Amino acid sequence: MTNPKLPASWQNVLADEFEKPYFKQLQAFVEDERKNHTIFPPEEDVFSAFTLTPYDEVNVLLLGQDPYHDDNQAHGLCFSVRPGIKPPPSLVNMYKELKEDISFKIPSHGYLIDWAKQGMLMINAVLTVRAHTPNSHKDKGWEKFTDAVIGKVNEKRDPVVFVLWGGYAQKKEKLIDDSHHTIIKCAHPSPLSARSGFFGSKVFSKINQALENNGKKMINWQLGDI
Repeated sequence: MTNPKLPASWQNVLADEFEKPYFKQLQAFVEDERKNHTIFPPEEDVFSAFTLTPYDEVNVLLLGQDPYHDDNQAHGLCFSVRPGIKPPPSLVNMYKELKEDISFKIPSHGYLIDWAKQGMLMINAVLTVRAHTPNSHKDKGWEKFTDAVIGKVNEKRDPVVFVLWGGYAQKKEKLIDDSHHTIIKCAHPSPLSARSGFFGSKVFSKINQALENNGKKMINWQLGDI
């Protein structure tokens, strides 16, 4: 992680962050963790959301909290798992809402890179985690970095749709100029909260409506089999 492997567009907008003391401390912490523990996602996937969705192509930002912490799940996109891995409960609930909302055909996998390739930046607030230990890399500096990412997306002249599910994500609302951008909020899709405001939210059609209002191409949510 000595030189974050971000595409040029993100390197340019985030260059100042990489030089700040907190980021250097964060790098040292993650490198030390990797020497002593299994860390997810693998180093080469930590910044994959940025590779799949370059800065100038971001039309939607979906914020998660912590990477999946079980084997072979996390690959750098919030809510997404690698091919061949069973979709976790939050993603199962996302698929249920998609089915109700837009007649989505539920796929056999949970690999969401097709959404990222359509201009949806899918980041967690924390980008790494120790295996089988949720929130183990919380408050180590990642939140400062991803707050900076949200701030840079907020600076885009093109309007962006910010999707904030649950109380944790909604705390980031203060970083967003809602007179210029669209904020779509609802409950988190986790089994603990999906029935208290995620199911029935029609969040996916709302995202597309907001994109259409912004003169942007709507997201094709349907995922093909892989």
